[in-house]
Amino acid sequence: MPVLNPALKQPALAAASDPATGVSNSAVAPTAYPTAAVSAGARSAGLPLLRQRFAALLLALTAIVAVGACSAPRPSGIGGQAVAIAAQQQGKPYVWAAAGPYAFDCSGLTMYVYGRLGRSIPHNTNSQYAAVAHISQGAKAPGDLIFFGSPGNVYHVGIYAGGNMMWHAPHSGTVVQLAPIWTSDYLVGRV
Repeated sequence: MPVLNPALKQPALAAASDPATGVSNSAVAPTAYPTAAVSAGARSAGLPLLRQRFAALLLALTAIVAVGACSAPRPSGIGGQAVAIAAQQQGKPYVWAAAGPYAFDCSGLTMYVYGRLGRSIPHNTNSQYAAVAHISQGAKAPGDLIFFGSPGNVYHVGIYAGGNMMWHAPHSGTVVQLAPIWTSDYLVGRV
């Protein structure tokens, strides 16, 4: 007879390890979930704990995707393509002077993305700012480059994604990520 988790009246997980990875599941402690995350019907139907966790995760992800789909229109044209290519780099590490495809610095990311679209821009923030058309903040569109600093002293660049968000490779110890534009003091360029 299986050992029951008294909190959920579900079978407790037996300690085992995956032979392919050697990772043990003994660190996964069965826990009680709030009724909002997993319905009482699912608990009483005797679904295994991991299946309940998966259902709760799927429900949460569905809500996140639904909210995201409603809040921002999908950009089109070369700007939309640039945003899509930048998003594909998510999670790749920041490495100083790297220009992809496995690691990036900030200007390396923008150079790589636009290079994939057949547009050549230099691998340096100041040189990139000098090479693009300068536009006002109010005219920015997805795919435009967001520069931080001042002309001749630009220290960071990202790719505008819409909704005050940009894709960028921030600094050592981080990865390519979508982040808010953190200041109103920035310059905008169009490739």
